[in-house]
Amino acid sequence: MDAPSETNPAGTAQAHDDGHPSLKRVMGPGLLLFFIIGDILGTGIYALTGEVAGEVGGAAWLPFAIAFVVAAITACSYLELVTKYPQAAGAALYVHKAFRLHIVTFLVCFTVMCSGITSASAASRAFAANLVAGFGLDVGNGVILAIALGFMLLVLAVNLRGVGESVKINVVLTAIELSGLLLVILLSLWFIAGGNADFSRVVAFETAADKSVFLAVSTATSLAFFAMVGFEDSVNMAEETKDPSRIFPRIMLTGLGITGLIYVLVSICAVAVVPVGRLADSETPLATVVQTATPGFPIADLLPFISMFAVANSALINMLMASRLLYGMSKQGVLPGFLSKVHPTRRTPEASIVFTTAIALGLITFVSLDPKSPVVALLGGTTSLLLLAVFAAVNLSVLVLRRDRAGFKHFSAGRVLPVLGTITCLYLVLPWSSGRPAGQYEIAGVLLAIGLVLWAVTWFAHHRRQANR
Repeated sequence: MDAPSETNPAGTAQAHDDGHPSLKRVMGPGLLLFFIIGDILGTGIYALTGEVAGEVGGAAWLPFAIAFVVAAITACSYLELVTKYPQAAGAALYVHKAFRLHIVTFLVCFTVMCSGITSASAASRAFAANLVAGFGLDVGNGVILAIALGFMLLVLAVNLRGVGESVKINVVLTAIELSGLLLVILLSLWFIAGGNADFSRVVAFETAADKSVFLAVSTATSLAFFAMVGFEDSVNMAEETKDPSRIFPRIMLTGLGITGLIYVLVSICAVAVVPVGRLADSETPLATVVQTATPGFPIADLLPFISMFAVANSALINMLMASRLLYGMSKQGVLPGFLSKVHPTRRTPEASIVFTTAIALGLITFVSLDPKSPVVALLGGTTSLLLLAVFAAVNLSVLVLRRDRAGFKHFSAGRVLPVLGTITCLYLVLPWSSGRPAGQYEIAGVLLAIGLVLWAVTWFAHHRRQANR
């Protein structure tokens, strides 16, 4: 194995210790930047702008800005760890190295998997809502639920057939997603330039009677954070990135900065163009913005379909990630062996794909039973809840792993940022500070309980086999 160096700190350019060839380093700065931007853009901003505005009124840009700051702080911790340990395992690897507790590593890994399922479930509901809006259908909650379930079954079929992953295709996908957000900004600016916008709404706080402004901003930030997640997935590409210790810091922070700026501009334009109440009541808020800014203009009709593409891409990526994580945990003997079953001809992890899809179908159905339930907000909030808990663990891991000295240069998050990241992430997780609805904790609790049951069954089965030998 190659000796570690500043440009090849892991020494993985040729082969791993087991003699197998390492992953091919194909991603340079450009492809990595598109990967990060494409992973962050998607369901959150397309579907939740109205819900965020419903919490704080016209100052909907503020929660997105705060979410960006929290994400940037945590990104610095990820950058220290990915440049110190440039391997494709992400949060689970860092937590395992820091605490060496099997159950903690399992919970982090399973939590990341659950976040993928809840994110994909939110995306499927948003897909259905945009399809209905795009075709101008006047249907009820039941039909939207049926479309969402049908879409998730389509994702199941695609995953079972096998998805050829290519980071170069991500450039095209990202360009289409980005075009929808730029369309919102440009058409809104056209509307604003005509003197039709009401900028007084942009600085107006409107909160529920039972919430202070501070708690309302905390609740909205907890929800808006769903739009910022995705940057952490890029650390799993470390072994396929050229010179990760050098390019990761500037590219990840650049990607976060670009998406954060776009989100703030979109949220300002949205509340300036559309009254907050109407925006909060819409399941397709950005389509409402474009249709208000340019009524009767044909290009406005494109946005629901662009939104459909963006959220569909999010669902596919997240279900792909969730099923592979479950498969990997089963292969390691952490979860029951049947979950590692692979299709004999397609070579896809069929059991884990079916299992994760079944959970997603159940989630979508459960949260959609109440027609007045903010389905996307509930599932999106649960996603941010799960990932913020993981981010707190990653920030703590940075502090613990400072005792593990690397023999090469790597990014340093400093002493203050990991502490600040831990505190802010926990603040947005805890119920009495974040203002999250109880439903998010119930969904997260049920998902983690399923994981712990599977883990316990596997543990007892393993020890019984050991005892019978």
